[in-house]
Amino acid sequence: MKTTRNLQALLYTILILTMFVSCNSAAGESIRLVAFTENYVEVLIYLEHTSEGNHILSVTFTPPEGYHLYSKDIPLTGIDGVGRPTLLTLTSNSGIKATGDLTESVKAQSPDFGSKELLVYPVGAVTLSLPVELPPGKIWIADEVEVTYMACSASLCKPPVVRKLVSMRIPGANVLNPP
Repeated sequence: MKTTRNLQALLYTILILTMFVSCNSAAGESIRLVAFTENYVEVLIYLEHTSEGNHILSVTFTPPEGYHLYSKDIPLTGIDGVGRPTLLTLTSNSGIKATGDLTESVKAQSPDFGSKELLVYPVGAVTLSLPVELPPGKIWIADEVEVTYMACSASLCKPPVVRKLVSMRIPGANVLNPP
């Protein structure tokens, strides 16, 4: 009985320490904010804390095997109604502020089919990154972003996800950069 209580106390202590450590991120590490799958695309949103003390909000879109995503630079309605851009957008009431431009992990290219303006990423995962400034404070707050994407293969497209609001909790600037 005493051994069981000691084991429970040890597990409880480990759980508390794990929660405390997961709320503090060292430079060069990332914090997973939210993950979900919709229309067969896995979406992972995370926050990176750079060694220079900056923050980068990133989202990795992983479509099914053999599927590609469309460039962040095509219009929201696609080209002649075909395709949807892959986007990460801050909402107007977000506590996060962009400090730079949205970048992509791979370069989009003109497809072998259709309009040459319909830029696509190579088959596979794409990560979009946005340098950001976190809201002031020492607490985590509720926030939201919007994501847009559409996955297609050479012969089939999954339904698009357009301006989906994604709720998440973000750290205040002093959580990651204590004064």
